[in-house]
Amino acid sequence: MWKQAIEDAVLKTRRNIEKHGLRFPHIIDKQPDRKLSARGESRYQWEENNDWIDGFYTGMIWLCYQYTGDEFFREAARAQVRSFSERLDKDLFLDHHDIGFLYSLSAKAGWIVEKDVEARQLALRAADKLMKRWRPRGQYIQAWGPEGDPRNGGRIIIDCLLNLPLLYWAYEQTGDAGYRDAAIIQADKSRRYLVRGDDSSYHTFYFNSEDGTPIGGGTHQGYHDGSTWTRGQAWGIYGFALSYRYTKNPLYLETSRRMADYFIERLPEDQVVYWDFDVPVNEDTSRDSSASAIAAAGLLELISHLDENDPERAKFGEAVRRTMESLVENYSTMAMPEAEGLIKHGSYHVRGGRGPDDFMIWGDYYYLEALLRLEQGLTGYWYESRINGYRRP
Repeated sequence: MWKQAIEDAVLKTRRNIEKHGLRFPHIIDKQPDRKLSARGESRYQWEENNDWIDGFYTGMIWLCYQYTGDEFFREAARAQVRSFSERLDKDLFLDHHDIGFLYSLSAKAGWIVEKDVEARQLALRAADKLMKRWRPRGQYIQAWGPEGDPRNGGRIIIDCLLNLPLLYWAYEQTGDAGYRDAAIIQADKSRRYLVRGDDSSYHTFYFNSEDGTPIGGGTHQGYHDGSTWTRGQAWGIYGFALSYRYTKNPLYLETSRRMADYFIERLPEDQVVYWDFDVPVNEDTSRDSSASAIAAAGLLELISHLDENDPERAKFGEAVRRTMESLVENYSTMAMPEAEGLIKHGSYHVRGGRGPDDFMIWGDYYYLEALLRLEQGLTGYWYESRINGYRRP
């Protein structure tokens, strides 16, 4: 099953490159009745490299190259890395914390796969750009907006856990402890303030931007401030497991476990979550296949750190199997040869009316990453490992 799904993903990615060149897949914005997957639409909106999501597509292309060894994918990935270099040079649409999403899966991936020195330098420059969002007075990485922004000046969000690997890696490359220290403080604050006592999570948390005094948790894309946005919970599973990989702090591994248990215990019958764990469920409630794909990839990372005799290892492995089988059988576009996305019924910002039921490129990326980890042991580009440099003969 995994191999067939991977081959379908590789074919679709090739077709997208051939058709759209250096454009990137964005979420289709339509008003107001845009249940796109339900209407049978099967495409992305293709635009310039100008959104926080664009690195996921480049990461998919690198994965396709590693799986196939096909120079077509290598050249496409390298061309996109050049696009990311130009974007950083011109400082285009980078006033946010998602620098890690953008440059771990493009430039850092280029270094991991090919030991491309220019790609390494670009990734280090991106880490410097992310460090500009470090707020010394408050001791956190500001998620959105300029410093001192009245609405977002004191906001952190759980998504940032997946941006921290760029900083951990930059420390490993340079020995500059500033990168590592900022990442650890951010991970600690996320664990303390974004993860609730029952192992659920806030999407965002606010601090006083002048002195870092904690104010309170809330949401931007969840159902309400006290609910648990499923994609945020998935970010936590994966993000804390990655912070454990880099630091070996057992508290991060414990937190990843706890968040995983919360997620698994609330899976619906078909193993693919709705967009929020607390939203009332009816026939019109949006799913978020992308959250389940992130969680599956995160669980695989978590499992890699557990002892062979750990009883939760089997439980987490079974959850991955059930989730991935459902994604392949019930949500994939394997039966839709003209589809541009890999998994249907993702959601972006349901409460805000954007992308309530469509393809999500980050969902496609994590779906492919999880498939390749299951089939061939490829681990993506959040860290360097022996298997990272593997290319299929």
